[in-house]
Amino acid sequence: MIEMAAVLGVAAVALGLVLTPGPNMMYLVSRTVSQGRRAGLVSLGGVALGFGVYLVAATVGITAVFAMVPGLYLAVKLTGAAYLLWMAWQALRPGGTSIFEPTTVPADPARRLFVMGFLTNLLNPKIAILYMALIPQFVAPEHGQIWLQSLILGAVQIVVALTVNGLIVLGAAGLATFLTGRPLWLRVQRYLMGTMLGAIAVLLATDRARPTPA
Repeated sequence: MIEMAAVLGVAAVALGLVLTPGPNMMYLVSRTVSQGRRAGLVSLGGVALGFGVYLVAATVGITAVFAMVPGLYLAVKLTGAAYLLWMAWQALRPGGTSIFEPTTVPADPARRLFVMGFLTNLLNPKIAILYMALIPQFVAPEHGQIWLQSLILGAVQIVVALTVNGLIVLGAAGLATFLTGRPLWLRVQRYLMGTMLGAIAVLLATDRARPTPA
């Protein structure tokens, strides 16, 4: 039987990651602010599907592939770090905009919103690292079937991530309205997010952890 300590550990890691700025948060907030809560929730449905793909991959042992081919894991990690650095630059560069700053963009249909949410999550380096390197650390072979432990722990992560992201979508419009009349706060938010994204990218690129076969 899986230990409660493992469940709580994964929940804590998932909460820390979902509260840290990243591709999912940026896409969900920007789409909600520009097109409304319904668009944000449809996009969140795509994000949920992306989590499901990662969960299935982890359950069938994709982590073992990266453990056996360190070069492939390193390539994925560095690509993710480069992507985060690019997003950090977009936020920090002169003329950059905050994700809470209303912008005029064409309204996307529900299908495109869903697909973009799915792809954004599927290409999210934070989630890839979570499933490839972090969750396997909480799996204990002596506590039963490894695939079942991976499934349960992955489900815990998904519940935490979707709950927090759902609250972010529901509150994004109100926060954007609050910040719109306060340009200084928008700039502070933009610089904080850009700095955090850059720091995460550096930590990701320099982290020497390796995925452990589940």
